[in-house]
Amino acid sequence: MVDEEGGQVGIMRTLDALDLARSKGLDLVEVAPNGRPPVCRIMDYGKYLYQQSKREHAARKKQRNFSVKEIKLRPKTGEHDYLFKLRHIETFLSKLNKVKVTILFRGRERTHPEIGEKILQRIAAHFGERVIVEQPPRFEGHNITMVLAPGGHYKEAAQS
Repeated sequence: MVDEEGGQVGIMRTLDALDLARSKGLDLVEVAPNGRPPVCRIMDYGKYLYQQSKREHAARKKQRNFSVKEIKLRPKTGEHDYLFKLRHIETFLSKLNKVKVTILFRGRERTHPEIGEKILQRIAAHFGERVIVEQPPRFEGHNITMVLAPGGHYKEAAQS
């Protein structure tokens, strides 16, 4: 048996422990039912549940839920379309989402993967220090992918 300050009281009968807890206006809570003998504690159980819910709420509040958005390009994507896609990437990153940029190759485009790599390097260079390249350009079948995560610039802007 453990008292309300955390001190050891010793082994006692259940009825005596209940009387002791009631005399202090607290609850008798079984902490370790599988122990020999079972361990009980004198505490204000309502207050304990309240503090536990507050801790869980604070932990959930600190969690950051993000999703991975995907932008698809082709090796022959025009300049205007490229800039349009860059603005979409900027929007996704400003909302603290990760962005997976995919270059799709079809037919004879597959013989020139360096064009796709140049496009991805150009995107990474455009954002520079504002992003973290979580996954550098990597071949996946007939595609090349790269994953960008928001860096310090976007996180500072989101906090203010």
